Amino acid sequence: MGCVLSGEEIRKLVEEKGLIKSYIDLNTQIQPNGFDCTLRSVYRIRGVGKIDFSNRGRVIPEIEELEFKGDWVFLDGGVYRARLNEIIDLPKDLMAIGRPRSSVIRCGANILTAVWDAGYRGRSEVGIVVYNGLWLKRNARIIQLVFMKLSKESEGYTGTYQNEG
Repeated sequence: MGCVLSGEEIRKLVEEKGLIKSYIDLNTQIQPNGFDCTLRSVYRIRGVGKIDFSNRGRVIPEIEELEFKGDWVFLDGGVYRARLNEIIDLPKDLMAIGRPRSSVIRCGANILTAVWDAGYRGRSEVGIVVYNGLWLKRNARIIQLVFMKLSKESEGYTGTYQNEG
């Protein structure tokens, strides 16, 4: 049977198996039901993309990195991509779902995420939708990963984004 991991179980996997690397402060980032991931860099999306069924026609738009002024970056209303600090290394029997931290939502923004498939390894990117305007500090905790144990081991992720970042 599958289940959601507790903070204690996540800590054990981080310390013993390297589930998460390149984090800022394990004690702060471990939550009762997940792990807070932090902001490394932000990008403005330039151009348009294409999505198809087989990925043969897939086009990911170019991006332009935004500079932090000191430790802060201001995002006008719009859609951005952000790279996280943390490197996630999922075993084949564990997946994750990312949710925005409630403070991000209360500031008039949202974080767009996909599923972290079992077997995925990399430094992920997420989408940020800003409705009014938002200041983000470098290393801000922006999403919480919730880890779910699978009922049995999967074949593991082998897609394009394996080992990204």
